[in-house]
Amino acid sequence: MSNLQSQVNWQHWLHRWDAQQSGYLPLREERFQVMLNALALTMPESFTALDLACGPGAISQRLLQRFPHARCIGVDYDPVLLAIGQGALGTIGDRLRWVEADLTQEDWVKLLGDTQVDAVLSTTALHWLPSDRLVKLYQQLGQLVRPGGVFLNGDHLYFPPHLETFNRLAKRVQVQQEQQAFIENNQEDWKRWWQAIADEPDFKALLEERQRRFAPRATENEPTLAIHVAALQEAGFREVETIWQRWDDRILVAIR
Repeated sequence: MSNLQSQVNWQHWLHRWDAQQSGYLPLREERFQVMLNALALTMPESFTALDLACGPGAISQRLLQRFPHARCIGVDYDPVLLAIGQGALGTIGDRLRWVEADLTQEDWVKLLGDTQVDAVLSTTALHWLPSDRLVKLYQQLGQLVRPGGVFLNGDHLYFPPHLETFNRLAKRVQVQQEQQAFIENNQEDWKRWWQAIADEPDFKALLEERQRRFAPRATENEPTLAIHVAALQEAGFREVETIWQRWDDRILVAIR
């Protein structure tokens, strides 16, 4: 990455990442702010947070700007997104530490170097995990988050299958949002963003490594809200509830 550091405009790619993500989530910044507001109400002045499946560090960046005495650990397995985050954000005064770890593997927690954290945050990421792995992840978080700490997950946490109308309407809203962003406003979407990355020779090695890591994992999962709640309760989180919601896009908070 040292050779790339002087060649790539990391801030440019981070900005484009945020822009394309907002096309799928028009209220993305509001969702971030609600999560940080929850931390402001529950955390001391100084605390340690884990940005779980951090990508290029959207949560870490905003959290450390909001809380100048906090520190954060960003964990992800995508070499492209980690490189962009590290290149654009660095360590933010040694308050941000990056960890490359695969959440589908049992030993990812050992790579953190911290036995407990005060808060764990994740957005638009954990739906990629199969339900059995999600349950195991929550069991690990039950040990990692200190008593009194919090877990916040902002994601599409789906209605149960029997609520057919709710699921249909939520998907319709999502389609309308994406049509407005990517067709009417010609905003860059996920596919075009990754194609632009592929067109940059400097990313060739990182993309090859990404393909090697993720090629077998092509299935997106849709665990319902009930699965998340039950798994968190089973993992030892004593209070679990939604604090913000737009259709099936929610912020779920679990108090350890």
